Amino acid sequence: MTSASGGADMVDWNLAVATATRLVRPGPEVSRAEAAAVVAELRRHALEAEEHVRAFTGMRSSSLAAATATPVLVVDRPGWVRANVAGFRTVVQPLVEKLQARRANSAAAGVFGAVGEKATGIEVGALLAFLATKVLGQYETLAPAEPSLEAPDSPAALFDKPRLGPEGPGPGRLLLVAPNIVHVERELDVDPSDFRLWVCLHEETHRTQFTAVPWLRDHIQSEVQSFLAETDVDPGALLERLRDAAGSLGAGLPGAGSREGRESPSPGNLLELVQSPAQREILGRLTAVMSLLEGHADVVMDGVGPAVVPTVAEIREKFQQRRDRGANRLDLVLRRLLGMDAKLRQYQDGAVFVRAVVEQVGMEGFNRVWTSPNTLPTKDEIHDPAAWVARVGR
Repeated sequence: MTSASGGADMVDWNLAVATATRLVRPGPEVSRAEAAAVVAELRRHALEAEEHVRAFTGMRSSSLAAATATPVLVVDRPGWVRANVAGFRTVVQPLVEKLQARRANSAAAGVFGAVGEKATGIEVGALLAFLATKVLGQYETLAPAEPSLEAPDSPAALFDKPRLGPEGPGPGRLLLVAPNIVHVERELDVDPSDFRLWVCLHEETHRTQFTAVPWLRDHIQSEVQSFLAETDVDPGALLERLRDAAGSLGAGLPGAGSREGRESPSPGNLLELVQSPAQREILGRLTAVMSLLEGHADVVMDGVGPAVVPTVAEIREKFQQRRDRGANRLDLVLRRLLGMDAKLRQYQDGAVFVRAVVEQVGMEGFNRVWTSPNTLPTKDEIHDPAAWVARVGR
């Protein structure tokens, strides 16, 4: 796996972007005037949401510079793809370096060469094309450093155009995917302005989490890098874990016998199938903190209240029904393989944790969760809020 830039990336990222842009489905039909109005309203709501989130949570950015350094980008689906390719390049660089070192071994070089940069770029592009239709908004914790935007294709361009990078890690940025927001608000038949503000409240909560808690970004980045550092690039070890995973999957089927005495990952998404024990431990910690962040954002977006989003109860009910059912059978299968069903559980489990803690010790007591990495809930405590309260909250 070598890159078009001379082996620096191991993936043809430009081909990934081109493939995703070609494959991604078009968004809903809107006139140019309607699109411009949507973009303008999302920008207004993003600014408005900031004060609502701060008032509800009691969280304040540690400095004005931290808050203003994290821009809000309103993008279309290809723009979301470009932004995430830039983020991927930043995050996986340590793994790339590990793979490059492995290529010095002739056997590994043969395996990687068989895959090829072009095939990998196409595979990544196809995955991004699927995901680009699902995401309403996103706070990029490990976004590339500024400058984050290319010059627009024309002076009349509606959407922000993220750079492909890489410029190295930056302070983060908030993305709002306008076509997807319009698509979902139409599908749910809800008030468009209320829905757009509701989405902005969720994403602004994430931005507030990271600008008000200075150590949080470095903590998550450290965990991600530790996870990647534990990746075993030896093909033999990888195949062995795949065989174990296949066995555990078979053992979980009706009528299959159990395999005693061996510890294998439970049937699940693709990531789970190739994890080492050390990676599962790291992922457990990451799952806990991501459940906290997603659940907190869900509680805030609903808790800001009908005075700000008058139809919030209707939106939540319809949106939750949509989450639960998925789009179709293929969508459900892909969601499981890619771990998206686990993401949905993070929203649910995290929200239950946050509500339970706030009920017991109030918002001020809950905010002790942001004191240090030691006050974050463990994976077990996410499912047992009283245990976290006994350890930290009081």
